[in-house]
Amino acid sequence: MAAVTSEQYFVERFAVTCNNPVSHLQLTCCPTHCAVPWQGKNIKIYENNNLESPLELTGHHSEVSAMVFGTVSDRLILCSASEDYVIVWDIYRCYRQIKEGVIASGRVVGTLLGRVVHLSLCPLSWKVAACSGSRVVLLNAEKEEVLGVLKAHLGPVTASEFCPWDANLLISISEDRTFKMWDVKKGDILFESAVLSAYPLLSLFFLEQNSQFITGSGDGQLWCYTLPVDHKCRLVTKLDLSKLEQKHERNLRKINPPQNGTHGDLSISIAESWAITHGHGGNMCCLVSSLFGNSVVLFEVNSAWLDKLCFRMAKSFSVEEHLSVVPSSPLMTMSPLNAELAKQDPKPQRKIGVSCQKTVKDQALVFHTQVKSSGYNAAPHRTMFRPKTNVKKKTHSASTTTTNTKGLLNEYPSHFEAPSVPYNRLMVSTTPTTVNSLQYSGDGKQLVCGLGDSSVLLYNSPLTGNPAVYTGHSKAVNTVCWSHSRRWFMSTCEDPTLCIWTASASEPVLTMFTKPIRTAQFYYLDKFLLLASGSNLMLYLYHLDTTRDDIKRYTQRSKSKLASKLSMKSGTDITSMSAINDFYSYIILAAGADRTIQVFDMNQGCIATQIPDAHSRAVHHLTQNKGSSFCSQALESYNLFLSSAITDGLKLWDLRTARCVRRYESHVNRCHNCTAAFSPCGRFIATGSEDHCAYIYDTRSSNFLHKLQRHSETVLNVAFNPANPELLTGTLDGKLALFHPAESLLP
Repeated sequence: MAAVTSEQYFVERFAVTCNNPVSHLQLTCCPTHCAVPWQGKNIKIYENNNLESPLELTGHHSEVSAMVFGTVSDRLILCSASEDYVIVWDIYRCYRQIKEGVIASGRVVGTLLGRVVHLSLCPLSWKVAACSGSRVVLLNAEKEEVLGVLKAHLGPVTASEFCPWDANLLISISEDRTFKMWDVKKGDILFESAVLSAYPLLSLFFLEQNSQFITGSGDGQLWCYTLPVDHKCRLVTKLDLSKLEQKHERNLRKINPPQNGTHGDLSISIAESWAITHGHGGNMCCLVSSLFGNSVVLFEVNSAWLDKLCFRMAKSFSVEEHLSVVPSSPLMTMSPLNAELAKQDPKPQRKIGVSCQKTVKDQALVFHTQVKSSGYNAAPHRTMFRPKTNVKKKTHSASTTTTNTKGLLNEYPSHFEAPSVPYNRLMVSTTPTTVNSLQYSGDGKQLVCGLGDSSVLLYNSPLTGNPAVYTGHSKAVNTVCWSHSRRWFMSTCEDPTLCIWTASASEPVLTMFTKPIRTAQFYYLDKFLLLASGSNLMLYLYHLDTTRDDIKRYTQRSKSKLASKLSMKSGTDITSMSAINDFYSYIILAAGADRTIQVFDMNQGCIATQIPDAHSRAVHHLTQNKGSSFCSQALESYNLFLSSAITDGLKLWDLRTARCVRRYESHVNRCHNCTAAFSPCGRFIATGSEDHCAYIYDTRSSNFLHKLQRHSETVLNVAFNPANPELLTGTLDGKLALFHPAESLLP
């Protein structure tokens, strides 16, 4: 082998043309050897320093689909798999057999596992992990024995690797875009990630010196996670290779082309499968297969050039700002979110001087008979004040300020199955009326409903007892929303009016008369009221005053002020809107009548991006994965959101890529505005349907998990309890239904 000088970037050690394409096969190499499929069923083993007379292994009856080298008990092992067998080969033993004139043989450790796409060997024990379909089969590398089967992924498993420093840990990645950490002995899941990307996860690598691992997706994104003792993986950094390549393309072109081994001299131009290892003199060996051809090439990469390249890229690299629901930068000075409601100075009291007091004389109290009556003897022209309804007064004792978790859980059980068993049903009114909107309070203890008969109902969470009734609108209520503090809830109507209520009073604390409101909510941890009206998004600052004057009860002491207004890019009317209020977020999503979804960045006060033609019809519902204070999720999962459109199903989007990740079309939605909701753990999606059912999907699969039947009419609205594994549905004829998980799963 010729020495590699510092002026050379990489050298092609050898190239082999196989009988069949090998772009889709798992390749493997180690510091001393590399393995290449040959004639489909056979394997050729090459020594990296001596490419003559390769060792040929025969024994498979089907095409070899995966191979991996490993060192166990100081023995070099090759494990290979096909649809018929998984075979473990002792390489040096095979060399001895060939010298003795005997056909090299291996040990069959697995039979008929199906197509195996990836193999891994545990460096600390004789275990093999074979990925076939959506499962990982654990095998004994010393004899034919299945140690266990790991099944939890909703898509095909693309790779799995044993932890180099803990033989009991294994991590698997899948096309469902998640990774899972397994306890190999018990077969239990120790950690499960959220959906990381819009593309399948394809690669996995451990960094033993840092106790970290890296996983990569098909669109060139990398995530680096810690692997602590408590098995709660935490994201260290994220890198988008495709954007990094585009950003530094000019810098790479400035590097002088190599004298030998240039790109024009290579046997392949576009690579697919690959395997890397340390080579001679600290260089790196890389075994690569051609994407469109049958070639397999072994490269040796100059470590000095590689270090120099990495240094240049790191020196000029700056983290690019990615669009994310969770803010990554501080609030800008000119941001609309910096607006504050001006404080009004108290009115100065009128000073009465000495001279004025002298001019005032005492007068006798006289009742004039000619003064007209103020109306006590006449019938009133209209009702000035509304009668009090059955609103329960809110007490302020210490017992109510503490957390009352009776009937609720301190931590949301994310391991529970989706709610699917009916628990309670009731009618919201004696006459049929539409349930237009539903929302639980942040602690899950109360539920507010907006009805088509212009009333708002407040229930206790288990739907026990009579609801409190709030009447302040003249038309159907189209939106209800809780504040983050749980002190207030909002309702909007087609009047158009917006009312903010407190549970202890029958009259609204604040009433706003504005232009027709499509939807509204509290925003930025209750600092603003966010309204969608026409083609505009409006931010209102507000102040709520619950004090009342017995003489001037009609005088509203609360106030509001328009702080900012942004318009849709094309001037189209807003059909739906969504923003997160549970934590500070700059992102607001708005759907237009022109079938677009526009993303507003309120930190800069502008439109950040736009998704054209999101559906074949206008989006009537947007909702984000808002999580819950009772359940933690990975930060990336908050970038997922749902959109619904009539006749076009339900779509799951990733804000970071502005791409549709999944489509859900099992439910029926042809004419009514059926809504959807994320579960607090982010695992499930519930949606209404016109076939008198509600459907529950898994975020990692397009097939529905449960079909909740026995509703009397179209299910318009759904809502998950943020603190308890409950799902509430509301129908077109005014009925509520509560669902729990199976009783065997409840604590």
